[in-house]
Amino acid sequence: MSKEHWGWAFPGHPPWAAFAFGQTGRFFEAGEVRLAILSLLSEGPKHGYQLMKEMAERSGGLYKASAGSVYPTLQQLEDEELILADQQAGKKVYRITEAGLRELAKAPDHVRRIWERAERWEDWGQCFGPESMGVLQPISRLVKASLQAARRSGPDRVRTVLERVCRELEDL
Repeated sequence: MSKEHWGWAFPGHPPWAAFAFGQTGRFFEAGEVRLAILSLLSEGPKHGYQLMKEMAERSGGLYKASAGSVYPTLQQLEDEELILADQQAGKKVYRITEAGLRELAKAPDHVRRIWERAERWEDWGQCFGPESMGVLQPISRLVKASLQAARRSGPDRVRTVLERVCRELEDL
């Protein structure tokens, strides 16, 4: 598999971080930015920056929505009459329409999965800080040694050792 397939090109984060987020290392899959925006607007009117900020907060800061993904999506949703925009204090504020609520209601399980994924990312986001940076090199060595041992002796023994180590670390 290519490095990109495993999320090695995940900008701003160490390459191994993609393992925490799933195979692709992407927060949003195709069409999910649209659902996330509709979902956030169903909670109340917001301007573009608020939407980007809330997406970052819900992922523990690991996902940073770009203006290049949010504003074109807002324009598309506005063109489809799923949201409306009003000028308030010099800012464009978006709100969901009845048609937007109906569109959102078509995919409640999908929307729930998006925000559940955000919670998992938030958990990972809380792991990173200056004090945690000192363990990155030993973690890298542990991953490499684990993969090599699994290849040599099979995954069962390695899994047992790793589970014991995880319990010990969680007890610290």
